Amino acid sequence: MKRALLIVLDSVGIGHAPDAATFGDEGADTIGHIRGRLTDLDLPHLDAAGLSAAWAIAAGANAIPDPGGDWAWAAMREISPGKDTTTGHWEIAGLPLDEPFATFERFPPEIVGALEKASGVSFLGNYAQSGTVILAELGDEHVRTGQPILYTSADSVLQIAAHEDVVPLDDLYRICRIARKIADDHRIGRVIARPFTGTSGRYQRTANRRDFSLVPARTVLDALTERGVPVIGVGKISDIFAGKGISLSCPTHSNLEGMDRIADCWEETENGLIFANLVDFDMLYGHRRDIVGYANALREFDDWLGRFFGEIGVDDLVLITADHGNDPTWTGTDHTRECVPLLARAPGLAGNLGVRRSFADVAATLADWFGLEAWPRGKSLL
Repeated sequence: MKRALLIVLDSVGIGHAPDAATFGDEGADTIGHIRGRLTDLDLPHLDAAGLSAAWAIAAGANAIPDPGGDWAWAAMREISPGKDTTTGHWEIAGLPLDEPFATFERFPPEIVGALEKASGVSFLGNYAQSGTVILAELGDEHVRTGQPILYTSADSVLQIAAHEDVVPLDDLYRICRIARKIADDHRIGRVIARPFTGTSGRYQRTANRRDFSLVPARTVLDALTERGVPVIGVGKISDIFAGKGISLSCPTHSNLEGMDRIADCWEETENGLIFANLVDFDMLYGHRRDIVGYANALREFDDWLGRFFGEIGVDDLVLITADHGNDPTWTGTDHTRECVPLLARAPGLAGNLGVRRSFADVAATLADWFGLEAWPRGKSLL
């Protein structure tokens, strides 16, 4: 009877990865740049768990701050060739990619034609653009014509946006499920439903987003559920893994709701893994290059973490990490290729754990914790 908690702070990177130049991200540093711009940003509980120490490790600093206490900390590098949500989470779950997902500037006729034929609708757009900008560019035409907006980004995503008063949510989700089947043949990581509301010049995306992911090969989540260990997904975790290896899904609409669900599930769980994603850092603030909003979201999580410390038992495993960076001071609106923190609390584990060579060290640690066979990718912290 063991329990573990894994929290992914979506996009909270701690400095550019060694191969960041390949992605156009050399110099990116989500946490470092936010703290550099907002010198009053105090994150006492995250720093007590080792966030500042992990940032110093990623930067190759000669002196690594030691907050003391009963946490361990490390910087993790990603070995998969990508910087998107699916790639990061799959590697965290022990499934690094050997080749990247497909990306597009525009979707080719064989994808768009098949989607229009199968769904019975035609689309506006079909180009790479920020999700908020494309609403300003095509929102009025969509409302006038009823045609959903098809777009992509630097990530491997096929996104479909529609006004909730024009295309009901069930219809939008139906179209996205059709798109998911077509996208499978083209190695597209995610199909994302992007509903919005509002009026001309004031369109706003809603919390009814849905992600439809490519089905992953076997991950540590499958290994756990096969052994009868419950895996509870909080936030968009079930979507990211297409429900595979997930015993129970608790979708959420915000970081605050996600933190409430984590606390509730933790109190109710005696045996199993709670795997949570807090997406607001990325979705609301990183992509929109909102430094102040990002900082406030970090403060909210830090406050919650301080209250949660007292709920962690001496026989529990808690891991806090991220899936990629999204530096709000960076150019463009896309993710940034960064190292991520790994903050860990478990019996007998404390101090500097150095640079980890793969996000899959998380999967190896979970396998070790729950008494599974050693995970073939990654190295356990324990």
